Amino acid sequence: MIGPTSPRKAWLMIGMVVLVLHLALLRSVPLALGSAKFDRSPLTFTVHTLAVDSNETPTKVKLQPKVPKKTPLNTAAKPAATAPPQASTLPLAAGGSEAPLPVAASTDTAPTTSLASTTSVAQASSEVKPPKQAFQPANAKVSAEALPGSIKLLYKVKSNKFPYHLNAELLWTRQEDHYAANFRVGVLGQYRVQTSRGAVNAAGLLPERFSDKYRSEVAAHFNWPQGKVTFSANTPDVLLQAGAQDRLSVLIQLAAMLASAPAQRAPGTTITLQTIGPRDADAWLFTVGEVENLEMPSEPVSTVRAIKMTRKPRQMYDQTMELWMAPTLNYLPARIRLTEANDDFVDQMWFATAAENP
Repeated sequence: MIGPTSPRKAWLMIGMVVLVLHLALLRSVPLALGSAKFDRSPLTFTVHTLAVDSNETPTKVKLQPKVPKKTPLNTAAKPAATAPPQASTLPLAAGGSEAPLPVAASTDTAPTTSLASTTSVAQASSEVKPPKQAFQPANAKVSAEALPGSIKLLYKVKSNKFPYHLNAELLWTRQEDHYAANFRVGVLGQYRVQTSRGAVNAAGLLPERFSDKYRSEVAAHFNWPQGKVTFSANTPDVLLQAGAQDRLSVLIQLAAMLASAPAQRAPGTTITLQTIGPRDADAWLFTVGEVENLEMPSEPVSTVRAIKMTRKPRQMYDQTMELWMAPTLNYLPARIRLTEANDDFVDQMWFATAAENP
């Protein structure tokens, strides 16, 4: 006959179950710049046209939904077979996941609203003030000599999804005309890992492969000779733009850009880069802010001066990304904070540097 379970064993079993459930949540932890949570097929939307009301001043833009034709009383209305649910009928410029860029842009296709696009609604409204200065890849100054040397940065990670701290590390290796970067976050041997590898040229980094892995792996392959990116997830190919980066290499490229030219560090400056994820691509616009003093969780606690850069959400489910680029770390991030649309966050704070040649 089996006796009753002792209180100590019962608490031990409950603790093991809780630990397994928390480790399972690692699948939803966003990494350096982008979360697999949002790397999904784009939602279906009803697009509303933008029309300027002639009775109003030219600076106001009015959303005017398309009104369906009325059905005669004697005719039964046929329901649309592909009509999306009401919860998803949002303007494309205001909601949705990070949709893949098309393989080829058509001149007769209505452009979607984008902060990084010169054909945005900002041209139709003087209420939207242009940034102080915008650097596109064509005119941005990047020097390969400004790239940081090989380094390994260690981070302490806080998240409202977990009752304990996670560990993270950014490993950057430069070998002449090639590079490799690795970023991982997790605990107790359970990690999500992003990797980027590619070439180094006069314009900085030229990614060749980007991957995101937790149990299974999804990857993006850069085919520069053909000018496109292909994805292992069988999502549509994307045309490459000059200066394109992936979600990990963009950290290193931004560091090189800040180190290359003081003008690119001026508050109010914007830097726009096409950024490739494991399943799609998007134009990421970073705005340079002021220099801030950060108290880092090192022992003893140290203060680091860093330039804050922010990527605001462009669509409903985009993340707000805040980077603090520290000159003492060759402008690599001393802090990375990602905030999701529902206010969930992951805050990564640098606390130590490993060997310079890991």
